Amino acid sequence: NHPGMHKNSDEQCHRKFTPENLEQDYWDIVENRSRHVTVDYGNDVDSNEFGSGFPLSERGRSVSERATVDPSKVNLPEPEFGTQDYYKETWWNLNNIPWTPDSVLRHVKVGINGINVPWMYYGSLFTTFCWHNEDNYLYSINYHHKGAPKQWYGVPGTKKDADGLEKVFKSYLSMKMRDVPDLLHHITTQFSPRLLQNAQIPIYKLLQHEGEFVVTFPRAFHGGFSMGPNIGEAVNFATHDWIAHGSDANERYRSFARPAVFSHDRLTFTMAHHVSEQKSYKNCKLLLNELERVVSEEMQLRRKLLNQGVRDVTEVIQLPPNRLDQLDEDSADYDDKRLCHACKHVCFFSAVACECSQSKVSCLRHSHYMCRCPVERRYLMIWSPEEELNSTCQAVRDHCETLKPEGYVEIGEGTEEMAEVEPLPEIAPGVEKDLELHK
Repeated sequence: NHPGMHKNSDEQCHRKFTPENLEQDYWDIVENRSRHVTVDYGNDVDSNEFGSGFPLSERGRSVSERATVDPSKVNLPEPEFGTQDYYKETWWNLNNIPWTPDSVLRHVKVGINGINVPWMYYGSLFTTFCWHNEDNYLYSINYHHKGAPKQWYGVPGTKKDADGLEKVFKSYLSMKMRDVPDLLHHITTQFSPRLLQNAQIPIYKLLQHEGEFVVTFPRAFHGGFSMGPNIGEAVNFATHDWIAHGSDANERYRSFARPAVFSHDRLTFTMAHHVSEQKSYKNCKLLLNELERVVSEEMQLRRKLLNQGVRDVTEVIQLPPNRLDQLDEDSADYDDKRLCHACKHVCFFSAVACECSQSKVSCLRHSHYMCRCPVERRYLMIWSPEEELNSTCQAVRDHCETLKPEGYVEIGEGTEEMAEVEPLPEIAPGVEKDLELHK
C-alpha cells in the first residue's frame, strides 16, 4: 500500500503523486515511523573520478583533474551565451565557481572534494540530505541537472537562529550528543520542521526543479529530500564577506577537536597577501578585524608562554616560512603535520613542542594539556615572526583607508555603516515568475 493510503477511503486510493502529498508522506514516515523504507542514494560522488554534469573549462578555470588547458583559448574574449564554449567557461559552471575573480577559494589550488571540486548526487524517491551547515561555514551552490524536484528546508544563518536549531536538536538527542558532540556535522540525523516551528525558529522551504540553482549562506542550516529520481551537483564558494563566518566555524571546530577542511589562519593571511584584490571597504575591514584579533591573541600567548619558561628556539631551529601566495598541495600536507594534539587546529604561526615527543605539537592555547613534563622541556617553534604579522596587518590597514568611502558614519567602536542604505526589495526578483512557472 501507498504509505499515506487508508483502505476504506476511495479518495485516498486515488491519491495524486503531487509534491504536497509526497511531502506529507515523507514526514509521516520520519515522524511516525509508519513504515520502514529503504532508498538508494548515490551521494558525495567524486566528479574528478566519475565526471561532472557540466563540461570542463579549457581555460584553466577548474581544479578538476580531468580538465585540460587549451593555450589558444586562454586569452580569448568571453564566449557568447548559448554556445558550447559558454557552458564550459561561464562562472555559473560549478567546476568554475570556486575560482571566480571575487571568490576567496580561488587561492586554494589543491582540489578538495565537495569544497572546490563538485560532488554529484544521484537521488531517488525520499533520498535525504539531513540537517547540516557547510564545512567552515562556507557558501554552497547546488544545481539540479535532471529529474524529479527536491524539497529544501532552511534556517537563516544568524547566530540566534543557528543556535536555536542546535538547541532544539540537543533537546531531542541529548543522550546521543553526549557521546558524539559534533553529531550535526555527521549529516545523519533528520528531524521535522514542525519541531523548529514549535520552538519559534524561522524556517523556510522551497521546491527545486531541474535547471535551477539553490544557494545556501554561511552557517545556514538546511536539509531536505528528493521526490523521485534526479541528478544534482554541488560545490562551495566564499565571497570576501565570509571571513567572519569562517572565524566562527574555526572556533567551533576547536571546541570539540574537529579538524577543519583547510587552515582558516592560512586562508586569512593568503587573503591579506592579495589585499589589492579587495574592492569593498566593508569586506576589507572584516579582514582587518580578523587579522588583528588573530595577531593580538598570538602575541599575547607567545609572551605568556615565554614568561612561564617555554624556550624560544628560533635561532636554533630554522623553520620554512609560511607560503602566503596560495594554498597548494604541499602547503596542505605540511599543515596536516602541525595539528594541535588537543583541538586539531592547524598551528600556522607557531606551535609548542616538548623534548618528550618528536611528533606531537600544541597550539599556544593548549600546551598545558600536551604532557606532564616540566615547562623547561618545552619550546616554541615560530613560522611567522612578530614583524611579519605586524607588517601584514599594517598593509591591510593602509588598504582599508584607501577604500573608505565618503558618507561612512561611525556608530560605535568596531561598527561603521553607510549614512544612507538602499532598501532591499520585499520580494526577490524572479520569485513571482518562478511560482507561476511551477503551478
